[in-house]
Amino acid sequence: MKFDVDKDGYYGNFGGAYIPEMLYPNVEELRLNYLEVINSSSFKEEFDSLLTHYVGRPTPLYLANRLSEFYKTSIYLKREDLCHTGAHKVNNTIGQIILAKRLGKQKIIAETGAGQHGVATATVCALMGMECFVYMGEIDIERQKPNVERMRLLGATVVPAKSGSKTLKDATNEAMRHWISHPSNTHYIIGSVVGPHPYPDMVTRFQSVISKEIKIQLREQTSSEIPDYVVACVGGGSNAAGAFYHYLDDESVKLIAVEAAGKGNETGQSAATTVLGKAGVLHGSKTLLMQTEDGQVTEPYSISAGLDYPGIGPIHAHLFETGRVTFESVKDDEAMIAGMQLCKLEGIIPAIESAHALAILDKVKFKKEDVVVLNLSGRGDKDLDTYINWKENSI
Repeated sequence: MKFDVDKDGYYGNFGGAYIPEMLYPNVEELRLNYLEVINSSSFKEEFDSLLTHYVGRPTPLYLANRLSEFYKTSIYLKREDLCHTGAHKVNNTIGQIILAKRLGKQKIIAETGAGQHGVATATVCALMGMECFVYMGEIDIERQKPNVERMRLLGATVVPAKSGSKTLKDATNEAMRHWISHPSNTHYIIGSVVGPHPYPDMVTRFQSVISKEIKIQLREQTSSEIPDYVVACVGGGSNAAGAFYHYLDDESVKLIAVEAAGKGNETGQSAATTVLGKAGVLHGSKTLLMQTEDGQVTEPYSISAGLDYPGIGPIHAHLFETGRVTFESVKDDEAMIAGMQLCKLEGIIPAIESAHALAILDKVKFKKEDVVVLNLSGRGDKDLDTYINWKENSI
């Protein structure tokens, strides 16, 4: 495919593996083995079986009639919120833990912001009987308490990251430090299309099941597998990479990625990387990231814990630079209003991450005959306190 990673781990100008020497054996082991393992018939059989019988795939592609009527266009929701664990994250953790077992690893570490990746990692570790450590920023632990308790119930050790902004960036830093200290028996399940090669490609491949299903389901419902638009939110960007993947080479399909603008891109409290960022190295890859003039990472902000990240995955940096994907940004209040609207119109409480994607429906003028597929990446149970507090404070 035109937009696939090259042999050196780059998407155009972005990607690669910028890592400490002590991590080289871990990353090199993955790079040398991941394609052979995940392309083997036995891996595919186990992966597909677990996606079907454990995760609950395929997830529905739902024509949201009342939402469509409101916006006077056809809006289909890809219901990743109905996956086991409540988000798309489990597609990737299933794939990576099978890979880790086949590489002989005994322990798993992960980072998480909104907690969905942490829950998905804890879930598959319980399923496979492997020890699990999840790093999470202290602030995110407070605002995502239900997911923290779910991880602990599943047997994971939740380790608070107390440095920096005490959010996702810092949790990732702590997880990488752990990996450096335990290189031989531990696999790091990165939760998004970020990190050193081969992680962005590996996570994209596991999440590409989303767009694979969309094509089949759309053909069944509309007689064409080609929509006019595919829309997804982007923090690091795994749900968007999965939703876009099988449409990247078909430029008749317009792809829209939605970032978090926080309190506004001009306020200093935003996480809109493509608006505020420039090229640099973050967590092992060259990408676009928010940084100061002297290259220090800028603290991001979003009401959504899962979008509170100062960069985007290198695949998205490339898609932005080439213009293949249109990037938009949505403020906190816009996302919250869109999330509440879905509750009232369709009886679906979306994750606040997904609500950012929903808010784009007010910003883009769609035609009546358009078919819009929006990836509903997660459910909003984890965000109930945030919804309630926002509603009370906005009255």
